[in-house]
Amino acid sequence: MDLELTDEQRAFAQAARDYAEGELAPNAARWDAEGIFPREAFARAGEMGFCGIYASEDIGGLGLPRLDATLVFEEMAAVDPSTTAFLTIHNMAAWMVGKWGQPALREAWGPLLASGEKLASYCLTEPGAGSDAASLSTRAQRQGDGYVVNGAKAFISGGGDTDLLVVMARTGGEGAGGISAFAIPADSEGIGYGRKEEKMGWNSQSTRPITFENVRVPAANMLGQEGEGFKIAMKGLDGGRINIGTCSVGAAQGALDAARRYMDERRQFNRRLAEFQALQFKLADMATHVVAARQMVRLAACKLDAGAPDAATYCAMAKRFATDMGFQVCLDAQQIHGGYGYLKDYPLERLVRDTRVHQILEGTNEIMRVIIARQLLEKGADIR
Repeated sequence: MDLELTDEQRAFAQAARDYAEGELAPNAARWDAEGIFPREAFARAGEMGFCGIYASEDIGGLGLPRLDATLVFEEMAAVDPSTTAFLTIHNMAAWMVGKWGQPALREAWGPLLASGEKLASYCLTEPGAGSDAASLSTRAQRQGDGYVVNGAKAFISGGGDTDLLVVMARTGGEGAGGISAFAIPADSEGIGYGRKEEKMGWNSQSTRPITFENVRVPAANMLGQEGEGFKIAMKGLDGGRINIGTCSVGAAQGALDAARRYMDERRQFNRRLAEFQALQFKLADMATHVVAARQMVRLAACKLDAGAPDAATYCAMAKRFATDMGFQVCLDAQQIHGGYGYLKDYPLERLVRDTRVHQILEGTNEIMRVIIARQLLEKGADIR
């Protein structure tokens, strides 16, 4: 892991910062308030390559390392964690289609996803299968030259607004080995979308339950081989955990920057807030936590890029630490703003709301601890 970024990486991050300041910053509060799913903003992100950052080049993606993706997502999340988080989910789904899709599927959907012309959702969670994802019950029954899918998914980001669904469904017996993955057009006959969930945050991306009633899917739309779906889903989540961790880092950096500006401008008792040592210490701790979380996320990304055998453990550690620290830094920045931090005129309350869910999704932070402890105790992992 090289702690210094290359000139190319810095330029890439700057391009993401420019996009965030020009496209996200003027609109984030309105998208949040009105629950707008900003398709046009995603299309412009696609024009810059941000919809297929680590998707393979042969489907039109940039084929860049996961480390480079963290640079983009951090810059965007400093302004708008909600919109950025959906972009990370789309990138994950596009990568999965590019890596495990059969030739016809890759040719038909790959360039559309990588360009942002079409968007994708990731469908793993079910009403009765959250943390215990291997117990999912949505079933894909083989019939002729395809499969018929029946079941339900819950908490699907972009549900009802996206064009392709990456769906995990049971084709075999119980447990992880009986699960397969499919890429299903979102407008397929038999797919139904429930009401848009009313959420604490993440309001610029729709979240809906999805039902599948006798949905016919060609066998050519399977990702990988039958029975490999859970493995594919978990590999997707390793990267997803880095993505959501870096969204927390970005939000925390945005909150830190806002707190620093506020402390320099706000006066109480005839002194700038920046002159009070208690607040200086708080700001110093916030900055330290942001840097620590950033480096842990980037280390995990480097592990994943290198194909390290302990990459999943580092992804879990990075997700747990970065999302906890990111949320706390946003809370601290809101506290520094006092009553103003509670107003929608300032971005702090939105950053707090948007980052809270990061501790829950892509595997709760309690599940991250289970993964880490299992590697240490059952497999004797060496984290030095």
